[in-house]
Order: sequence, then structure tokens, then C-alpha cells
Amino acid sequence: MSKTLRRFMCAAAVVASFAVAGSAMAANVTLKASHQWPGGKGDARDEMVQIIAKEIAAADVGLEVQVYPGASLFKPKEQWNAMVKGQLDISAFPLDYASGRHPQFSATLMPGLVKNHDHALRLNKSPFMADIKKIINDAGVIVLSDAWLAGGFASTKNCILGPDTMKGQVTRAAGPAFEQMLAGAGASIASMPSSEIYTAMQTGVLDAANTSSGSFVSYRIYEQVKCLTEPGDHALWFMYEPILMSKRSWDKLDDAQQKALMAAGKKAEEYMTEQAKGLDQKLVDVYKKNGVEVVKMSAEDAAAWREIAKMTSYKSFSENVPGGDKLIEEALAVE
Repeated sequence: MSKTLRRFMCAAAVVASFAVAGSAMAANVTLKASHQWPGGKGDARDEMVQIIAKEIAAADVGLEVQVYPGASLFKPKEQWNAMVKGQLDISAFPLDYASGRHPQFSATLMPGLVKNHDHALRLNKSPFMADIKKIINDAGVIVLSDAWLAGGFASTKNCILGPDTMKGQVTRAAGPAFEQMLAGAGASIASMPSSEIYTAMQTGVLDAANTSSGSFVSYRIYEQVKCLTEPGDHALWFMYEPILMSKRSWDKLDDAQQKALMAAGKKAEEYMTEQAKGLDQKLVDVYKKNGVEVVKMSAEDAAAWREIAKMTSYKSFSENVPGGDKLIEEALAVE
């Protein structure tokens, strides 16, 4: 072999090695996943994100998901805009937190609109959720996993059952629709993310709150309250808390990476479907163990709240939100 040919082959090998290395570097993408709940403490929403991270690692498609729990990367409500801008890749995100930008999202935390966990699963396949997801997609975000969480009420003063039991209390309501209903029952409203409930109760700023079963446990709110109203058979509180992804981030991935993410999202969704009802029982068990009185709303209590919601939350949403009347009708049509 001539010296010229050997030099040519060596040069070609060097170019090829750089090309392979460059290709590998381009394929190794780290995605940032953020949420507000404690990490590694058993919160189901954190577990959903961790499942996605593990599944992506096992898929071996040049992707890594780095999880930032406990609002360590973005404040809870800032995550939506960060995803829209491509500054954040993935988030476990209570959709109603973005209702200031898209008021239609308040329909996913509307008092009494979701009856129970099985009803929530049926809603996922309904025209109601198709319309909600179109708004999500048009804003530049996509859904990796559906998730609905039930919730209840807790108070430092008294048990919350019928509307009359809320009068005079300063309460945190998760979203404008609940704020309108609770104000209609005579409560004063203090707005804050669920991560701030504990401190607000501890300092006397807050008397009562409603939030998800998972948050009631993971934020240790049982240390501050006298009575819990569990979701039971007549839950007023259901919230859509999906795993979302920035479309800008999604569009940068290749086909194999996108398929792996969707498969991982499905695994996380299946996990939450299995866990959702158990979260309610865990809530009851933990609060009783810590000496908190636990009560359930009766059908009559829930009906009285829904009558207030119809005159406040439903009415305002239908009249003031573009397409609001259609969304309410679509949700109510799902048996």
C-alpha cells in the first residue's frame, strides 16, 4: 500500500470518527422536568415524572430526563410560560394554574363537574377533553400523560360539610371557579399554590383550604388542621394535573425519541390510574393516624354546594369565557 493511500485512509478514519462522535453528542439530549411537589417522598405526581425518566433511560434513544422537584427550577405557575417559550421541557402541571392565560382551563377544576375517578377516565375520551387539549396544543404544549386527582377540604376551625360551615373562614381555593363558589358561600379568599398552604395556616393567614388528596399528604397539612373532609362518594374537587411537554422541545427530537416519550407517558398515566383511588384512602389513613377528625359530605351537602356553583362558577364561566357554555355542556353530557 502506498504512503499516499495510507495517509488518505487515516484521514478518512479520523473524519469518520469525528462524525460518529458528533452524531452521538447530538443525540444525547437532556430534558429538564419540573414540578412543585416533594421529590422522593411518594407523591404520585413526582412518581409519574420519575417513571418517565426511568423509561426514557431504559429506551436508550439518546435522551435523559433530569427531574427538578419541589419548585426548585421554576415557581409552580411559571412553568406554563416556561414550556411555551421552550425554557422548560416537561412539567407535572395543574392545568388550572394557566387559566389566567387560557380561562377555558378553569373547566378542569370546576366544582362538581367530575363525579368520581371512573367519570374522570370517561372524560378523557370525550369532546370536552378534545377541546381542552386543542387549546393546550395551540398554545405550544402537548400532553404526555392524563391525570386527574380527587381532593377535599380541611380547616383549622371546624369540619366543612354544607355551605354554611364555610362562612367567615379565610380559605385557599384551587382556582377561580372554586373561589367563586366558596365566596358565594360566605368565605374570604386567599389565593396561593398548594405548596404555600402549610405556612399560611401555621402563621394564621389561612383558616381552611381545598386541594388534592396527594397534596394534603405530601405537604403534611395534617399538622395544622382539626378536621378533614375526605373526597368520599360525593367529591366536589377534581383537578386535571397532566404531564405536559413544550412543543418547541418536542419538535427538536427525532422520531425514536418522540415515540419513547409517548410510551413513557403512557406508563406514567397507567400508574396514576391505578394509584388515584388509593391516594384518597391514604389521605384518610394518614389524617386519622395524626389525630385529625375525618368527615364525608352527604349527597345533600354536595347538592347544596352544586346549587351555589351553578349560580356562581358555572354561570360566570359560561357567560365570560369564550366557548365556556359549550365546555360545561360537554362535561355534563358525560355520564
